Amino acid sequence: MLANLLLFNAVVENGKAQAANFPFCTIEPNVGIVAVPDPRLHVLSDLSKSQRAVPASIEFVDIAGLVKGASQGEGLGNKFLSHIREVDSILQVVRCFEDNDIVHVNGKVDPKSDIDVINLELVFSDLDQIEKRMERLKKGKGKDSQSKIKEEAEKSALERIQQALMDGKPARSVTLTDFEKDAVKHLCLLTMKPVIYVANVAESDLAESQNNPHVQEVMNLASELQSELVTISAQVESELTELPSEERTEYLKSLGVNESGLGNLIRATYRLLGLRTYFTSGEKETKAWTILTGMTAPQAAGVIHSDFEKGFIRAETVSYNDFVAAGSLAAAREKGLLRSEGKDYVVQEGDVMLFRFNV
Repeated sequence: MLANLLLFNAVVENGKAQAANFPFCTIEPNVGIVAVPDPRLHVLSDLSKSQRAVPASIEFVDIAGLVKGASQGEGLGNKFLSHIREVDSILQVVRCFEDNDIVHVNGKVDPKSDIDVINLELVFSDLDQIEKRMERLKKGKGKDSQSKIKEEAEKSALERIQQALMDGKPARSVTLTDFEKDAVKHLCLLTMKPVIYVANVAESDLAESQNNPHVQEVMNLASELQSELVTISAQVESELTELPSEERTEYLKSLGVNESGLGNLIRATYRLLGLRTYFTSGEKETKAWTILTGMTAPQAAGVIHSDFEKGFIRAETVSYNDFVAAGSLAAAREKGLLRSEGKDYVVQEGDVMLFRFNV
């Protein structure tokens, strides 16, 4: 628990969560905003002579660790589980270091046991929710044919998910059609959420974490559970926050790594959630925007403001590399690198865009 809060405080800009050497030192979730590190942002800002550069951001929610019996209310478990339902993905921080001065809730470092306890409680919680929902579906009747079709799709999906959970598999392992996914989405099933396992190692293990037997164990489990793995050292991340930015790179190099754990964690999160970044860039500001992979130009415009999507006309678009090669948006236009994209254009990673709209 101490390591988790240390990590939270280190990676978020406004991290002020209480970190103590005992279980449940936090009850309410701690929320922090993390700026997404992206060197492209400052390159574009310099080229456009922008007054400011605004990075994309991710919201991290630190939720107290679960214990065995959480789904029945142990350790304030029901309260913690309700907080998990509200997030897009789960980062499960797993202790992979030995330190007698930092108490483990179960008295020993055992990553597999830690992961099993949490996953089992999530499974129990989902099973309970599915059972209640199935009872309501039996009693209720759709008001129209469309409602009935959706209820049948939900029932079919839940029956298959329920069987998977009984077999110890997460809901996300069940193959569902897009219609079925939409039908069960309102339940916010915990095991449907994508997971990244964050192996928290000692500073001395960071450069060659693959040699750490605890990390090897988590790596195997993550593969079995169709999840991602990121190795990080909460202690190193905490120390980085105490250093001036110009000294951080040298410190990481002295440890044998090229990037902070935060950078690796954010990249893994983007991959997991299917996120992309596009940019707007001008004299006033250069800004990074986060969208879902597959979004069209009008949808991407709507991330800025709903009026941009409603009144979308076209998007003047240039790739990041072409923008940098040209040196400016005007130069890109002169060289024929600036494209005029319509409503069906799917925004690509790193696009620099200027939206034309009419409301």
